[in-house]
Amino acid sequence: MASNESKQYKTELHCAKIVGEINAKEIEALASAGFEGVETHAWDVDFAKAREGRRIAEANGLKIHSVMCGGTLNKGEDLAEASIERLQKGLRVAAAYGASSMLVVPGSVDNPGVKPWEFNISFDPDTCLVSQVVEGDNSPYQGYIDAQNNATLATRRYLSRLIPVAAYEGVTIGLENVWNNLWNSPELYAAFVHSFENVRVKSYFDLGNYVKFAPTERCLRALGKNSIVKLHFKDFLLTDHSNPNGGNFVPCGQGSNDWALIRQTLDDIGYSGFATIEFEEAESTKLTSEQHVRKFKNFFSGVDVNDGV
Repeated sequence: MASNESKQYKTELHCAKIVGEINAKEIEALASAGFEGVETHAWDVDFAKAREGRRIAEANGLKIHSVMCGGTLNKGEDLAEASIERLQKGLRVAAAYGASSMLVVPGSVDNPGVKPWEFNISFDPDTCLVSQVVEGDNSPYQGYIDAQNNATLATRRYLSRLIPVAAYEGVTIGLENVWNNLWNSPELYAAFVHSFENVRVKSYFDLGNYVKFAPTERCLRALGKNSIVKLHFKDFLLTDHSNPNGGNFVPCGQGSNDWALIRQTLDDIGYSGFATIEFEEAESTKLTSEQHVRKFKNFFSGVDVNDGV
């Protein structure tokens, strides 16, 4: 538990919220509440609309810092080609918004039937190809191992075609660690991100998505300095093994994340930038925008995220 005494950090974090198409009234309200930016999932708009959205945001002192997009790069050439076109447009729209990143979930594979606490992954550090996912006999999971490795190869092959567009537009591709049954260890995920060896491909790291596999600070250390482009602010409560996921998403400060340790780890690895809140509480316990901002500011200062909320 963090104390209520603010700490001084060398890195600086900024708070943001997910929105749809940019709406002047909503942007004004978020700015008034203290948000510093927004992340939009409205990637499929024309460039004029994106530029107008940027104007609205900047007029209110906010930045549209990122665009959410996705693709299916590992399930055949037709889907991959369609995804490449989608993602190329997303990068260009992101640039028109003035965003510095685009979140990409590149694909998924079927659930292998391995519980989060059962994963014990071995992989080649050079190729990121997996040879083991559990202790002992892996023959029941060979289909999953093959699918994971095919996804790794396909994602690297197809995503490399986006890098020139990303470089031209000045937008970084952020690979998100979502529950897509891929790269389910901090070390494998980090190795995959690093394997691109390109400043335009980094991690869009969700602070809640890896809790069921490993402590969040371990993931941050595995990624290391300069490998994270943006953060999602989310919490996860570990429960007992009667829950097949090992727990549930909960409001930040009610889960298993050690937020003071996470903040210190972010400082240690040198991450400065935006954190966007993703998890929304149930309507009966929903916080106001001002309360969300207070949680952010608490986190940024290294104090108990619930202090004064």
